[in-house]
Amino acid sequence: MRFSESLREATKQSWELSLNHPFVQGIVSGDLPLETFKNYILQDIYYLKHYGKVHAFAAAHSDDFHVAANLAEKAKKTAEAELTVHKEHAETLKITNEEIENFKPAPTAYAYTSHLYRASLSGSLAQIVAAMLPCYWLYADIGLTYKDAKPKEEIYQNWLNTYGSEWFQESTQEMIDLLDGLAEKASETEKEKIKDQFILAKEYELAFWEMSYTFETWLSEKAMNSTSV
Repeated sequence: MRFSESLREATKQSWELSLNHPFVQGIVSGDLPLETFKNYILQDIYYLKHYGKVHAFAAAHSDDFHVAANLAEKAKKTAEAELTVHKEHAETLKITNEEIENFKPAPTAYAYTSHLYRASLSGSLAQIVAAMLPCYWLYADIGLTYKDAKPKEEIYQNWLNTYGSEWFQESTQEMIDLLDGLAEKASETEKEKIKDQFILAKEYELAFWEMSYTFETWLSEKAMNSTSV
């Protein structure tokens, strides 16, 4: 069994919960309220800004020129994806530049990006890749699993098409192969650390759906909103 396969097995329940989460199922059917998707997109714009930077951190950790170049290219494409999200969804979802500039992430989005930075600053290249991989892999899975879904909202079909596309599937497989290659050279102690990074990041992916679906906010903001009603 490849190391990546053992990671999937270790996160099997979380994976199933992610694929079947009401947020994802709402996209698949087209019934997810656009306001909920807008909340997700705003959170994801914040996440992608930092996710791209983590790719750059990973590239700096690599002694292999080709690996570093590939990760740097992925950092560039992540930044481009962020711009695409702005362009394609802003008009449909009525997202203004002011909203983006003044946006404050929910606790889960903030914690997830903080986890990625922690892996970048204290972990090996393998640990950084392990922390980044669940994002690639889960979205690639969703793109393949629901490629024939045909949701009622065009914006959801476009979203599914992005992650079911050949370029995204190939990019995901490159990250899986990279982690497997790094794991082959790792000690058993290091493998456990790699596994821990992957599992925690996968839990954050599941929590990201829940955060978006429930409009998660900081407790102080929730208290302020409840007293102002």
